[in-house]
Amino acid sequence: MAFPTLNMSSRDPSNVSGTASGSETILSNSSEAVAGASILGLVFLLGVPGNVFIVWTILARARRRSITTLLILNLAFADGFLMLLTPFFMVYLFQRSWIFGLVLCKVLFYLCCANMYASIFLIMLMSLHRLVAIVCPKRVGALMDRRTVTQVLAGLWVLALGLSVPVLVFRTTKEVSREPQSLVCYCHHPQPQYEVMQYGMETLLGFLLPYGVIIGSYVCILRRIRKTRFRRRIRSEKLILVIIITFGLFWLPYHIINMVQVAAALHPEDSPAKENLKKIRMKLQALTSTVAFVSSCINPVLYTFAGKSFIRREGLAFMARLFEGTALETSRRIRHSNQNSRDREKETDEGESLNDKDSDSTTTTANANSVIKVVPPKNGK
Repeated sequence: MAFPTLNMSSRDPSNVSGTASGSETILSNSSEAVAGASILGLVFLLGVPGNVFIVWTILARARRRSITTLLILNLAFADGFLMLLTPFFMVYLFQRSWIFGLVLCKVLFYLCCANMYASIFLIMLMSLHRLVAIVCPKRVGALMDRRTVTQVLAGLWVLALGLSVPVLVFRTTKEVSREPQSLVCYCHHPQPQYEVMQYGMETLLGFLLPYGVIIGSYVCILRRIRKTRFRRRIRSEKLILVIIITFGLFWLPYHIINMVQVAAALHPEDSPAKENLKKIRMKLQALTSTVAFVSSCINPVLYTFAGKSFIRREGLAFMARLFEGTALETSRRIRHSNQNSRDREKETDEGESLNDKDSDSTTTTANANSVIKVVPPKNGK
């Protein structure tokens, strides 16, 4: 994962600062570094209290924890933990040098990358849960019970941590020629295929595939809603849809730059196209990384707007009531769908029963008519 602090990739350790090719990074300009640190400070002030509040209100104030609430809890935990790492990157920008050593260079960026994977996987699970709850309401209890969801969440976190291992392998520190004793924490790929593998995997598994599942789920949900009488959108669907759209808008620019980096790695050395792609990446990487980083502090703001009707009535528990309300609406939707199915089955059974009765009546009448015999009168009587 990239940050406003540098996600450089280089196979030439002497050029990690980008100055040899005439390009500048955010660390090369003191004013840009200060501006980046200020943005991170604002993100920290919004993200840490907001996500901690979400975790607290779900654990302490929520009377019932639905599957959606459990997924939001994990998402808030992941984002809140990421926000706690922000001061390290703020110091990196202010000092314009990595002063925390090689181990933290690897570990901090590894945790950031794991957060990226975990966030998109959690949002994908939210979409799949909505799909099962609406398209297959009779099976939602069997497929989405608490034990199954807990196991899926554990597997999700293991997968996110596993996919982030390349960051541990390729992240390193290097003294740059810009200033003595100035270090950068960057990705060093000995071969271009490693660079293609790392950033291609981030974009494919960390955005394209899960986001494709998300979009496909909501297409199926909308098609299902159009076929039913119950077309009113419930609050949880609106909230999750806003989270999905916001996440996509914040992360799409970052993954576009990832693909620019992959394209640059695939071009031969000394190619004009390769140099142009590198310049585009160096100019836009800091901006797109900052936008992606902000996505981790925006969800509490979205929840606050979604739950504003609860604030006056519930006080600090307003967010818990919001999540409880989405759970109640979901259960009502499922019960309503089940009731409609039972009503349709009952109507079908009653219709078949009436048809059977009509058929039996017709058969009985026909049989009765068939056994009537006309006896001729005897002796004219």
